Amino acid sequence: MKILQFPLTKVTLCFIFGILFYQKFQPEANSVNSLSGFLLFFLILFHFFIKKKIIFKWLFGCVALTLSFLLGVSTTTTNKECLKSTHFIHFIEENVAYSITLRVTEKLKSTPKNVRYVAEIKALNQLPCFGKIILSIPKSNPVKEIPMGSIAEATGTIIRNKKPLNPNQFDYGKYLENQQIYGRLYLNEDKKLNITGIESSVWTHFANFRTKIIRNLERSQFQKNELAIVAALLLGQQQDIDPEVLQDYQLAGAVHILSVSGLHVGFLMLLVTFLLKPIPNTHRNKLIKLILILMILWSYGILAGLAPSIVRSVVMFSFVAIGHHLKRSINPFYTLLVSVFLILLWNPYFLFDIGFQLSYLALFFILWWQPELKATWQTKHKIMIYFWDIVTVSVAAQVGTLPLSLYYFHQFPGLFLVTNIVILPLLGVVMTVGLIAVVIACFGKVPLFIVEIESLLIAWQNYIIHKVASMEAFVIQNISFNTSMMLLSYLMIILFILWYNNPNFKRFALLLLAFICFELLYVGIKKIRTEEEVIVFNSKEASLLSHRKQNSVTLYCNAENWSSFKANTMFQNYITANFCVIKERKQSQNVLYLKHQKILLIDSLALLSDKIKPDIVILTHSPKLNLERLIQTCKPKQIVADGTNYKSYIKLWQATCNQEKIPFHATCEKGFYKF
Repeated sequence: MKILQFPLTKVTLCFIFGILFYQKFQPEANSVNSLSGFLLFFLILFHFFIKKKIIFKWLFGCVALTLSFLLGVSTTTTNKECLKSTHFIHFIEENVAYSITLRVTEKLKSTPKNVRYVAEIKALNQLPCFGKIILSIPKSNPVKEIPMGSIAEATGTIIRNKKPLNPNQFDYGKYLENQQIYGRLYLNEDKKLNITGIESSVWTHFANFRTKIIRNLERSQFQKNELAIVAALLLGQQQDIDPEVLQDYQLAGAVHILSVSGLHVGFLMLLVTFLLKPIPNTHRNKLIKLILILMILWSYGILAGLAPSIVRSVVMFSFVAIGHHLKRSINPFYTLLVSVFLILLWNPYFLFDIGFQLSYLALFFILWWQPELKATWQTKHKIMIYFWDIVTVSVAAQVGTLPLSLYYFHQFPGLFLVTNIVILPLLGVVMTVGLIAVVIACFGKVPLFIVEIESLLIAWQNYIIHKVASMEAFVIQNISFNTSMMLLSYLMIILFILWYNNPNFKRFALLLLAFICFELLYVGIKKIRTEEEVIVFNSKEASLLSHRKQNSVTLYCNAENWSSFKANTMFQNYITANFCVIKERKQSQNVLYLKHQKILLIDSLALLSDKIKPDIVILTHSPKLNLERLIQTCKPKQIVADGTNYKSYIKLWQATCNQEKIPFHATCEKGFYKF
């Protein structure tokens, strides 16, 4: 691989390893900076002796890569906002209400009950501080839609991010922290958000201008579903897409077209270049064209929200535009590396964004493997060349992102190729008409005939996607896939492509060895899981208890709740992550014998027996009982309250258990209980 010969490749990889190292071990900033200064001295020293002996050249390279590693650690430390003394996280206490001054910066996808925004705290109880939070406002609250940049006053309790309350659940708190969001503020129905003004900035103007465009599109009689697709395709706003429509795109393997990325930015650059073509190519005009292209690309990026995939696309196409202006051929791999390094230097936490990871992996494999795939079949027909390009690009991108997709989403859309062949030609027309509509919407209402054409095109697109997604036999779901399998899969893919590009026995042997290692890993993972465990899940809807023995799980719940739990993401995540299958489902009973433990389940009926001496008591559905007498009579070793109980009851039980000196575990506070 020629890309490994680039010095920038090694520097970028060491920089990325530094970011990952800090995320895992979080060393002190002073130690890192001291070591960096010490190594910088040796780097300068070795530079003067580099021509005298080869060993100095080798030492110079080692020190440079170590410094790149430390730069990754230092950059991540610098960008971690909560480490700064004025961050709000150092001033808040649990269950304490504060008078908060904040600035609204971004609108998020609403939940069934709340409208959500990202806001920056300006002050707590008039004390200046900073930091980002999620502001949740009930839909029943009289507060109307808030303009971006609004300065507002609110009173409430800031809730810090919590760890997942169920095993193998998506860590939403960690996801928020990677975006420098460390808390949430829920505004009650009776609380008001007093908007005192609007802070003017470039980001504010672009955000409110985007809102104006969407409002003009809405006034132009776009239907809700069609408007949501236009906003996602061209403005990077996916908040209002119907969950069922979004699921269809995911199952059909076409969700990537709803994210503004290289496809959209490249389309815009080609359009702008075409429109500027009539201008004479004098030296001065070329510079003006370049400045216009860069301004339009970055303005569009800011307008679309500067998500990681958008930043990657805008940075790379900016390099392409500069290269064309300088009449220099640009190595696409080098452009890829420079954009990765610069973006992560600006914000290292982009590395942990799934869109960023998938975007760069897809582009890397397209650049590396697609030309070789395309060369396997040649034709002179332009239409066939067009569709063959779609096939090869789709296969290369899908292969490059497959292990990561399986690791994060545990599903594989078997008809992704069919989807891309059918949708991508239509998508070009949808984006062209949509762009015309958006440009007109910058100034006012869109003509009805344009609205009808775009709505019809999007309706066709959604219909095709829905038909593909409805073929459930081709969508493989709940695939167990862990980190080791993902890394080994990428090794297999790289070895396969190397062998595909230049077949020889050595490369085939290495590929075969990697495949055998993968098989042994998968078999080993399933066989070493000999432990037995019982888990009380945290669920508000119903009591849920599971008993896992090796790879088989028995689920205990009420019959009326079984259908909902079977498709419940909470339980399915546990099954998938542990490479298990549901052996059987049993009706919840008051007394269970699991893992040599006697379990007494007390529900709302509060049926008790003095003869039962349980090891563990599980309280569910808020039973009305005298817990003190129960403890004195039954003498259990542990009391567990699941998520179906009233919080007021849980506080009383907690106090009683503290008084009786018996362990108490509330799943709504401490998460699932495992024994």
